[in-house]
Amino acid sequence: MGTRPFITKVACALVAGLAFAATAPASANQTQGPTGTNQGEAKTIVLRPLSFFRVQDLNFGNIIPGTTAGVVRILPDGTRTTTGGVRVVGSTHQPARFAGMGSFNQQVLISVSANSIQLTGPGAPMTVSQFEIGSAPTVILSTTPLRFRINTTNGQFNFPVGARLAVGANQAPGVYTGTFAITLNYQ
Repeated sequence: MGTRPFITKVACALVAGLAFAATAPASANQTQGPTGTNQGEAKTIVLRPLSFFRVQDLNFGNIIPGTTAGVVRILPDGTRTTTGGVRVVGSTHQPARFAGMGSFNQQVLISVSANSIQLTGPGAPMTVSQFEIGSAPTVILSTTPLRFRINTTNGQFNFPVGARLAVGANQAPGVYTGTFAITLNYQ
C-alpha cells in the first residue's frame, strides 16, 4: 500500500468592468438544419482498489479586482466569499473534487504538495493558500499528512478541496493558472 499523488489545476479569470455573455456568429460554411453531423464524447473512469482520481479542478471563477487587495475563498461546499477590494461575478466557481476506493474502516493519510502555490497569468502572480478539505468538520490541509478513515461500507469515498486566493490591488485582467498535488497514502 503506498503513496498515490494526483495533480490538479487551479484556475481563475479576472475580468475588467462588468461581466457579460456573448455568442459568436455562425460561420458561413457551418452546416445548418437536419442534415448536419456532430460528434459527442463518452468517458468513464474505472476504479481499482487503493486508487483515487480528480473529479474536477478548483476554479475561483470570474473576479473583478479593486483598487485595494482582496481575498476570494472557495469553501469545500462550493460557497464563494470575498473580503477586501475584490468582487466576483458569474457562477463558474467550484471546489476541486477527488474520489477514490479503499476498504471500509481503512485509514488514509491525505496531504497537499505545498501549503501555498502561485497562479501565473498576464499580471503579478497570485497566491492560493489554506487548502481546506470537506471533512466533518472541515480541516486545512498541509504538507503534513492528516489521517482520515473510510466510513463507507463499499470503500468508495470522495472529498472536495477549497482554498483562498489573494488578489492584488488592480490585478491585471486575464486567465491565471497553477497546479497543486494531493497525495493519499492508504494505511
